[in-house]
Amino acid sequence: MRLFAVGLLLLLPLVAQDKEKGKQMPDPTNLKVLKVTTFSEIRPIMMNFNAALGVKCFYCHVQGNFASDENPKKEVARHMIEMAQKINAGFPDGKMHVTCYTCHRGDEVPATMPKPAQ
Repeated sequence: MRLFAVGLLLLLPLVAQDKEKGKQMPDPTNLKVLKVTTFSEIRPIMMNFNAALGVKCFYCHVQGNFASDENPKKEVARHMIEMAQKINAGFPDGKMHVTCYTCHRGDEVPATMPKPAQ
């Protein structure tokens, strides 16, 4: 019985993966700044944006229509991405030194001054 339970636990992730495959997202459209072509490429980038700003997808996107430009925050995000790309292009080592998290630190709006000492 113990062996059966262990086997079941080991097979559980495989079953979950099959469900994910059946629910594929379409490839991204209306990309003006990011140079990716598939959902699997853009998903980790977007998850990093979520974490860096402490927001959900619909902070910048229109719910149900990720390609829409109706949310003005999406255009602001494009400008911020371009800014980070320009800064990183200035480093001779070719590495990424600046990300959204560099300034935002989990906040929607980056702080421009330190918090006052208490």
